[in-house]
Amino acid sequence: MRDLLRLPKAHLHVHLESSVRWTTLREIGKANGLAFPEHLAAGHSFGGFADFFAQNDLVRASLVRAEDFRRIAYEYCEDEAAQGTRYAEVSFTAAAHGERLGDLEMPLAAVLEGLARGRDDFGIEFRVILDHSRRRSVERAWRTLDLALRYDDVVAIGLAGDESYPGDPFTEVFQTAREKGLHVVHHAGEAEGAASIRQAITTGRTERLGHGIRILDDPDLVAEVRERRLPLEVCPSSNVALGFAPSLAEHPLQRLREEGLLVTLNTDIPCMTGIPLAQEYTLVRDTFGYDDSVLADLARAGVEASFAPMEIKTRLNAEIGVWLRT
Repeated sequence: MRDLLRLPKAHLHVHLESSVRWTTLREIGKANGLAFPEHLAAGHSFGGFADFFAQNDLVRASLVRAEDFRRIAYEYCEDEAAQGTRYAEVSFTAAAHGERLGDLEMPLAAVLEGLARGRDDFGIEFRVILDHSRRRSVERAWRTLDLALRYDDVVAIGLAGDESYPGDPFTEVFQTAREKGLHVVHHAGEAEGAASIRQAITTGRTERLGHGIRILDDPDLVAEVRERRLPLEVCPSSNVALGFAPSLAEHPLQRLREEGLLVTLNTDIPCMTGIPLAQEYTLVRDTFGYDDSVLADLARAGVEASFAPMEIKTRLNAEIGVWLRT
């Protein structure tokens, strides 16, 4: 078995706010006057969605200054590079932070500065996806689009959050995004069933499915997504931690692959689950008995599904081939 830390990877579904080191969060939280729960310093295991939302609230409350956003973005690059990630499309809820802090542009500008410095120091290529909570207003979604159009390193926008809130109110935003040359990527088919995926791939204009594991509820939808070669951003450890799969052994990853779908492997919320990307590959190898050729196929799928320029895709595919031959 080859070293999975050395397997070149593209990471397509990962939230910056859920990638913050707990030690960093404690330091910046205290610097900003936050009473940080000491039991979280070494990380914390989920107790369900209540825990998840509480930890998200803690992250938001801790991030105040431009230097906070720059730091978490820079450390994100360092941590991803250590996992063998060569290219990442990291999600960030920029407009929510900007509105909270009274400066719409500052958080995103600072994050992009930190990522650019991380690219220089650690050799990782990146692009940014701006996500918008389905529970929030259409007006904020328009502000998210406006922010995205200001920066070349932002390649996409999309919906995240509670899938019980429909995507229909936002269709005009995403139609405009596509018309203006941005990509669109929605979370769908994680908590809700096939209907959420159907909306995402039609009026939602999505080009990938964030999670998408409930697609197996509808064989006709499986056939359509397979024919259209729409990628799935599958995040097994996150799905188990949040209760969308009973265990890793019972996760539908293998069934999705058997259906001929374009499946990519991702972490979603690595510092909350404690599972970084190379470990995610290790877990699926051990759980499903995948050999190195299958793991290389998963890595290639991530490259294919990415919005990276062709020269980056060509280089990454060549590096994956070298890994598999040596």
